[in-house]
Amino acid sequence: MDTFKLDQLGWSHQFQQQLTEPYSVTQMPVRVIGVQRSGWLVAGETGETQVAPSIPGDNRPVTVGDWLLMDTSADRAVFRFERKSLFKRRAPGTDRSEQLIAANVDTLLIVSSCNQDFNEARIERYLAIAHEAEVMPVVVLTKADTVDDPHDFVVRAAKLAPGLLVEAVNALDRDSLSCLDAWLEPGQTIALLGSSGVGKTTLTNTLLGGSQLATQVIREDDAKGRHTTTSRHMYQLPDGAWVLDTPGMRELQLVDVRSGIDDVFAEISLLANDCRFADCTHETEPGCAVLSAIANDAIDADRVKRWRKLTREDALNRETVAERRARGKATGRLYKSILSDSHQKKGRS
Repeated sequence: MDTFKLDQLGWSHQFQQQLTEPYSVTQMPVRVIGVQRSGWLVAGETGETQVAPSIPGDNRPVTVGDWLLMDTSADRAVFRFERKSLFKRRAPGTDRSEQLIAANVDTLLIVSSCNQDFNEARIERYLAIAHEAEVMPVVVLTKADTVDDPHDFVVRAAKLAPGLLVEAVNALDRDSLSCLDAWLEPGQTIALLGSSGVGKTTLTNTLLGGSQLATQVIREDDAKGRHTTTSRHMYQLPDGAWVLDTPGMRELQLVDVRSGIDDVFAEISLLANDCRFADCTHETEPGCAVLSAIANDAIDADRVKRWRKLTREDALNRETVAERRARGKATGRLYKSILSDSHQKKGRS
């Protein structure tokens, strides 16, 4: 069984300083490298082991990449370290709960492809998450070998955020992936996000040096794939970095990432500060700096539409169930009041 030094797992002073006193001989820091319903797979100086998915007295959720303090005498976690970064989304359903994706990531590889699956709006969505978490984003365009010239895709992606790094690769060729080596240093953690079928698992397999993860062939009619990865797991690369493969998520609902959106759409966010009204919706209001810039061809109208959509979605997903219900009731009362006034006017006429 492989054993690890803590720095090989990504341990740093940021986690060390959270220990107010030395831990006992029966305790040790471990990192969560796999999350399943049956338990958490953790790795530490004594190797890998599975612990029960709970921490006594702490009901906060744990996700892959988290650091825990484990009691080795009972094979259970007793403490979760505060994270340096976290990726999350609104979980599917109506309860407005949050679903954690990964923690303590150093670099986010946003994976798209040089075919019909390339989608600016989806990449911007992932970029907002990366900026909010203060994690370096790198856009990786797979299947560059399937087109005559991937340059057009690279240019389109690079325009989506200031200073954005974009690499076009053949995910099956390790030499083609050498452009990513700067982010694959020992102890570094990279995460891959992208919709199903763009080649995330293929890319991970190539970085691992073999076909360790299952892949599926994309559909020929629309170049889209089915979900391959069904659980989150971290894998150590030959060079010592850790890669986190996640399930393909075509619908990734944003939550609490307003500052990340402002960073990605910096040119629009700055303009919005010059609008006449503080609550400007940038649709019909007079004195709207954003609308003026669109009219003067200073900014792209489609990009503004995507910005509006993400900001509204983020605001909506920040609402609690109680807040949403209260807003719904207020809207209902307003609607009834309007109907009542209308009926009274008709009666008087």
